[in-house]
Amino acid sequence: MLKINSKAPDFEGRLDDGSLFRSAELRGQRNIVLYFYPRDFTPGCTQEALSFQENYAEIEQYEAELVGVSADSVESHAKFRQQYCLAFPIIADPEKKIIKAFGAEWLFGLTIARVTYVIDKTGTIRAIIRHDLAIARHLSEVLESLRKIQLKN
Repeated sequence: MLKINSKAPDFEGRLDDGSLFRSAELRGQRNIVLYFYPRDFTPGCTQEALSFQENYAEIEQYEAELVGVSADSVESHAKFRQQYCLAFPIIADPEKKIIKAFGAEWLFGLTIARVTYVIDKTGTIRAIIRHDLAIARHLSEVLESLRKIQLKN
């Protein structure tokens, strides 16, 4: 896993709508909340996505772009996002390039860790939040990290 205060690797990936997401395009303009999760439609991942959705407006108030990542396909992400009316995009990473770059593999690569990176506008990692089971704590720590970034600016 990467370290707090280190530079986040640039990444790009195919979104659920088929378009390409490039982190470098947000540099200097938006913070990024990059959250990794194991699988679409599983209870914990659905709970986490809905928690982010319910608080999406607050995340955006911190000039942050929220984006999910898992190894599921573009098609699976499109169905997941549509079924739960998610406002934020999801990157399909079936080859696990982004997942590996951020050290988000878990259990010897058999699954993906529930980990979120809060990256500021300069591309610096300001928080790494990992709660594989305590999903309810995840969002509050993301929001606290975004508040701290805002206070420093």
